[in-house]
Amino acid sequence: MPPRRPDIAPKFWNTVTRLLETQPDFLSVTYGAAGQDRSTARQVVRRLVRDTPIQPIAHLTCVRASREELVSVISDYLDSGVRTFLALRGDPPADDPTWRPAADGVNSAAELVNVIRTLEQHRNIKQPGAGLRAAFKPLTIAVATFPSGNPEAGTSPEQEIERLLLKQVAGADFAITQLFFEADDYIAFVEKARRYGVTIPIVAGILVPTEPRRLARVAELTKVVAPERLVNDLSRASDEQDLYRRGIVHGSTLARQILDSGAPGIHFYTFNKAQPVLDLIDELPELTPTD
Repeated sequence: MPPRRPDIAPKFWNTVTRLLETQPDFLSVTYGAAGQDRSTARQVVRRLVRDTPIQPIAHLTCVRASREELVSVISDYLDSGVRTFLALRGDPPADDPTWRPAADGVNSAAELVNVIRTLEQHRNIKQPGAGLRAAFKPLTIAVATFPSGNPEAGTSPEQEIERLLLKQVAGADFAITQLFFEADDYIAFVEKARRYGVTIPIVAGILVPTEPRRLARVAELTKVVAPERLVNDLSRASDEQDLYRRGIVHGSTLARQILDSGAPGIHFYTFNKAQPVLDLIDELPELTPTD
């Protein structure tokens, strides 16, 4: 998440440096809930493109953004060398319960995927150099999906698969799941999605559960509630160190189960804290970078 204040930027970039040491395939940068922190997000992504070897995923949301504004932001990212986006509809503004998408706006993630693809095509036709760079670094678009359904939208897993199919047809290259805590939820979702015709990779989203307060906050924001067995086990911790270790064990067990099921990779929700992810990776030798 982009630093919200200049004074915490050094800590933020230290976290980025530590995460980059794991040699990840990508580092995703949020766009801010309900469109907050958009300017800072763009600054962070541009710096990652310029100064690091990693491919940043630039989040984009439709909420509170006109089509003209989105085209401007996408163009700015492309000019900066960004080649990977996460196309999201975004949550409705919390401070405006009557908000509705504009009639001439971009109203879904599938539409946003189409806007990005169309803009890229136009740039490649008008700018021969852009077409050459696209040949070396093809544009990649990720989308979100919800293995247990989206509680905020009231969708079922089957409806999420239908939405994922629309995003795939629009030009999505892979999907990242909302966080989940039970391996069976992910495994069953992927198996059913494949039967329905989803062919793009579905990357599993995991939060390392080392902080009960964070779990409560996540449940408040996403309506994804940690299972009782996990909450009960964390509550039995004798001290902070024991609590942390129990969280790492739960996270690494979940990661192991989904990797063994054939998951193409894991997207760790870090909330700008590197250590839990680094410690979990230490538990999984195949995720540990080698020289």
